[in-house]
Parts: sequence; C-alpha cells; structure tokens
Amino acid sequence: MSRQFRTGIDLLDRQLGGGIPAGSVVALTAPPSSQSELLLYELVGRRRTLYLSAERTADDVRSVLDEQVSDADGRAGDTAGSAGAAAEWHVRETRGDDQIDRATRLLRSIADGALVIVDPVDALERSDRRRYRRFLAELREEMASTGGVAVLHCLDGRESPPLRDVTEYMADVVFELSTEVQQETVRTRLRVPKFRNGAAPTDVIRLQLTDEVAVDHSREIA
Repeated sequence: MSRQFRTGIDLLDRQLGGGIPAGSVVALTAPPSSQSELLLYELVGRRRTLYLSAERTADDVRSVLDEQVSDADGRAGDTAGSAGAAAEWHVRETRGDDQIDRATRLLRSIADGALVIVDPVDALERSDRRRYRRFLAELREEMASTGGVAVLHCLDGRESPPLRDVTEYMADVVFELSTEVQQETVRTRLRVPKFRNGAAPTDVIRLQLTDEVAVDHSREIA
C-alpha cells in the first residue's frame, strides 16, 4: 500500500511531495455554499473509504457517490464488488444524540490503509470539549496504526463551531478552500497553511469546481 494518498489534483500532490502522508488527519475548511464536496468525492474514488455522514442521510450520500464516482470511474460502490476493490466505500450515519460515540465505534472497524471522511465535522465540534479531544486523539491513533488518512470536512460558515480551533490544531494537514466572485466569475482557491510532515506549500492553487475537480490555468486579470 502506498505511503501517500493522492488527492487527484496533480499540482497539489506535487506540492505535498506525492500526496497526503499515510497516518494523517486532514481538516478541509470550506464555505458551505461551495463545491468542496467534489474534493471528497475525488478522494473516495481512489481508496477504500468509510464515509461518516453527520448531516445527510446515508442514502443521499450513496446516491451522489454512485453518480460522481461509480459512473465516472466504474468503481465498486457501497459494500459492492470484491473485498479488495480499491474504491469500495461504506457510508454510515452519525446523526443522532451522540454523534461522537457512534463515530468512535465505527472507527474501530476500518481496514488498513483506508480513507475516513467525516462530513461535516461541525456537529462533533459542538459537543463537550474533552470528549471531542478524545475522539480526535483516537482518530489519530487509528490512522497511525492502520496507515490510513482521515479527512474532516469543516464548514466555514457564518458562525464557526466552538471547537474549530481544536480541530485545526490537532490536524496534521489543513486545506483551506475559498470562493469569491470576480467579474461575474466564481473564483475558487485552495491553499495549504499547515503541513505537519514537511514544508507547507506557499503557492495558492486555483481550481475549477463544476461537476468535477480541475486546476484553473487561466490568468486572472485584476
């Protein structure tokens, strides 16, 4: 199994020295009105995945993954295909009164080298500080022992959850996605302000997020 997880964005992977190092916990912060979910789906198409949905129903997520990942790449899907399918995924809900407890139990069933996505992590960030820190500590331990990678989808909306600072501090890697409208065009930028395993890239990547992820090579005119 590769010691690095490729993101599907070649320019970003080169900046990270080949991809996200195995064992990492990643915080992806993005506006809730952005297309940031496309970055998650790009990752799902590359690894066996445990997708923990904290807001949407499991059926909703499976439906989107079937369209975004299976149809595009011929991947296995949720619990389908052979046991060794590279992009087999399992979608589970953490919605309910105790999301941290359910998420923690589900973590204990992940396979070696798997990807774990928590989408979004905001609900967990609104729980008790001590329990949330314990969840993050166990998540880090699971990733280190299995050689996996966890991505916490952090919605950067009008009001940040009270424990967002804890998430970004505990994360090994932070991806920040931002959007703005320039000359009637939506501009999406991705930067990596934190990369605990090496030097953080200084270049900002311009992305095109429509129905897929692509690097925007067009020149911006001030």
